[in-house]
Amino acid sequence: MHRNDHDDFGGLQRDLLATGSAINRRQALRAAATFGVSFAGLQLFGCSDSTTGTDDGDGDESCSLIPNETAGPFPGDGSNGPSVLNATGVVRSDIRSSFAGLTGIAGGTLLTIELTIVSASTCAPLANRAVYIWHCDQQGRYSLYSSGITNQNYLRGVQETDANGRVTFISIFPACYQGRWPHIHFEVYPSLSAATNVSNKIATSQIALPKATCDLVYATSGYQQSVATLAQVSLATDMVFSDGSALELATISGTVATGLNATLTVAV
Repeated sequence: MHRNDHDDFGGLQRDLLATGSAINRRQALRAAATFGVSFAGLQLFGCSDSTTGTDDGDGDESCSLIPNETAGPFPGDGSNGPSVLNATGVVRSDIRSSFAGLTGIAGGTLLTIELTIVSASTCAPLANRAVYIWHCDQQGRYSLYSSGITNQNYLRGVQETDANGRVTFISIFPACYQGRWPHIHFEVYPSLSAATNVSNKIATSQIALPKATCDLVYATSGYQQSVATLAQVSLATDMVFSDGSALELATISGTVATGLNATLTVAV
């Protein structure tokens, strides 16, 4: 529904060593869980230094390709209803406010989202790519689609990667709504000019947010409804992340009081 990457013990271990980067990281993890294989010392996860392009010491310079995920029903990219990709002002770093003549600001805990886009084949940073990002608000609603905010387009924006392959968005921590683990959607495009048409995208995926951080944020005012919905889902049962979230789980720093930072390296 959402992904395409969905012998004996000795044979499994031998095959993993032989195939190297050809095996998908989540497939290896799933196999490990099934057969009880210990991967200590095995090279499965490339790109130990995703910003320099160095490999992990085995001579195979490769990064694990970000899993392809559904854009969901609220993309705002023209593939399902409205599109912001050609809207004036969509290229921006602070996505908390509406733009292109619309007004409104999404409230919530400050979250800075930093993605580093790298080559899956070399781990080298990819400059001048474009990233379109979007997610729900503090109440679990998506601008342009959800009742009460169809006249808003906040929590959506596009940016071009810098020389280090990085883009940084200033946003708010998304809610947990019924049936889904807390997440952020994004698409990667080959260039800023190409990011005006959804048919040009080269990757579509989602960022998973760590439970410990979700618990802290959802204990604050405005997120009360997320406490109950988070208790009903897990990464293991989520429709998108159930087959493995290692490549999509953000690293969080900062504090709820001063602002959180979510970082993730994305290989395309």
